[in-house]
Amino acid sequence: MNKKIQSALISVFYKDGLEPVVKELSRLGITIYSTGGTQKFIEDLGIQVVPVEQLTTYPSILGGRVKTLHPSVFGGILGRRDLESDRAEMAEYKIPEIDLVIVDLYPFEETLAQTSEEKLIIEKIDIGGPSMIRAAAKNFKDVVVVAAKKDYTGLEELLKTQNGETTIEQRKSFAAKAFEIVAHYDVAIAAYFNGNSGEYFLQSVNSPKAMRYGENPHQSGTFYGNLEELFNQLNGKELSYNNLVDVDAAVQLINEFPQGGEVVFAIIKHTNVCGVAARAAISEAWKDALAGDPESAFGGVLVTNGTVDEATANAINEIFFEVLIAPAFDEAALNILKSKKNRILLQLKSHPDRYRDLNPRSQTKSILNGVLIQEQDKGNYTEWKEAGGRETTAAEKADLEFANIIGKHLKSNAIALVRNKQLVGKGAGQTSRIDALRHAIEKAKQFGFDLKGAVLASDAFFPFNDCVQIGHQAGIEAFIQPGGSIRDKDSVEYTQQNNLAMVITGMRHFKH
Repeated sequence: MNKKIQSALISVFYKDGLEPVVKELSRLGITIYSTGGTQKFIEDLGIQVVPVEQLTTYPSILGGRVKTLHPSVFGGILGRRDLESDRAEMAEYKIPEIDLVIVDLYPFEETLAQTSEEKLIIEKIDIGGPSMIRAAAKNFKDVVVVAAKKDYTGLEELLKTQNGETTIEQRKSFAAKAFEIVAHYDVAIAAYFNGNSGEYFLQSVNSPKAMRYGENPHQSGTFYGNLEELFNQLNGKELSYNNLVDVDAAVQLINEFPQGGEVVFAIIKHTNVCGVAARAAISEAWKDALAGDPESAFGGVLVTNGTVDEATANAINEIFFEVLIAPAFDEAALNILKSKKNRILLQLKSHPDRYRDLNPRSQTKSILNGVLIQEQDKGNYTEWKEAGGRETTAAEKADLEFANIIGKHLKSNAIALVRNKQLVGKGAGQTSRIDALRHAIEKAKQFGFDLKGAVLASDAFFPFNDCVQIGHQAGIEAFIQPGGSIRDKDSVEYTQQNNLAMVITGMRHFKH
């Protein structure tokens, strides 16, 4: 059923983009009601406007907290035009019909991003705006509601082409958008008050972006989020679903290594670390990361906490990779890396801690008919308990700390073999820990690494002493594990009998 707009209520925080709509309403002879700054904006355009105070007989009070919360406003929005009793009451109380509501919301999220001062944040919790939007959306049979400036252009076009008339389908579509906007707003406010301690799972992310496809070509995929908060994309095609999953794993890993210390370079494949090294120079870090598994590096995602220079760019340019992430690139390096137009280059906008700040508390996963939520896995170890047959050397301790972090970023069951802060062998996603170790040793052998002097990190405890024995036979003399097995003593006793080092951390790092 078509409805002709004869009156409109406009009360918005953001005025940009509003002028063409107001002029079109004026051209159509539509009565405009407004408040405060919006009223002045319309008057300055030379367009007649009726102050809301004429409807309510009340001025704006309580410092602007109460302007539109009045039966004369909400009656005009909620009145059912096809219900005789509603029309009679509106006539009795001289309540005009309001056919169009253009209202946006106070900038709560923007204020939250700019200040931590509670008083300022609280005052940006809109009350009248959401109420009017909900009322208009509820009464979509008779009322058009526009709740965001992004929809001004669509409204303007509709007013022009349909001479101020709207269809029921159009009004219902605007109502659906309006309810989404208010829901997102309420979730943001609830998150401010409750964090993750509330009774409900609340999450709302705007700006949906359709992927070319999902994990596979026959699956659709959509990303909700704003990557521009994290990266400048300097080159390449759009990130795919699988790219995003690997980029997340890459940034989670590099977040473990602050800028300004050793340069770390890592290669990620299907969310697992397949090569990583920490060195004084970025070119050396890249060379040794690649050496860890040059086969798996093909088509991977690369990440570093250092500035990519010309020499490193030339070396990287020799292999095929999907994405390179770094906090900075030399100009000469960029020119080299941009030689492949589809190659994705992402510049981290700030220290990787910024990534943690944007994802501060939790990780979520859809599962069965619900959602799992957990705190992020932060830290390396809870304790450093030297439990073996000897103390670790300084070099072993550095490698064990490094290996334990790398194991944290491998799928369970996980084993990481490290020597001189270079990943030389890894086993990930295996159904038994001993299989993960066998795979890690075979990988090391495949690429010519001597495991004499290497260290071994396990993401969880050793239920038997078989892994320690096999590792020792391969040349490994220092181990790190969280402990917690009722048979911890089997592995500990083996290290004590064979003069091997073993550290128990008290912190498990499963990654399923």
